Amino acid sequence: MKHIPKAVLIGTIAVTTACSGSSSPSQPSPPGGGTSGGTTITITASGVVPKEIQVSPGSRVTFVNNDTRQHDMASDPHPDHSDCPEINSVGFLQPGRSGMTDNLVTVRTCGYHDHDQPFTANLQGRIVIR
Repeated sequence: MKHIPKAVLIGTIAVTTACSGSSSPSQPSPPGGGTSGGTTITITASGVVPKEIQVSPGSRVTFVNNDTRQHDMASDPHPDHSDCPEINSVGFLQPGRSGMTDNLVTVRTCGYHDHDQPFTANLQGRIVIR
């Protein structure tokens, strides 16, 4: 490590730590895939995983489209998308792409769905802000 500049080493550690995506050991995921402390929702051919997550006020949630189809994620209710407008910033996701909500600052429960398939239960979920 003699030849690596200190700034590069510190930057690498910061990026690695920020991108680790692991939750702290004090917040294990509950059995059965219920509410968790994570901030990522994955869209697959089977639907969204997890169906419900819990985040702290001010958090942002990332939606990752791992399906082979496009999805257009939006706040409930359909078609107004007015309950939690912060979710609407996720928007249209091509396969392999991701999108992020705006900061979720109000303590509440936010339902979301795929705008193009609003009544498909496996593409609906909830973000609990507490």
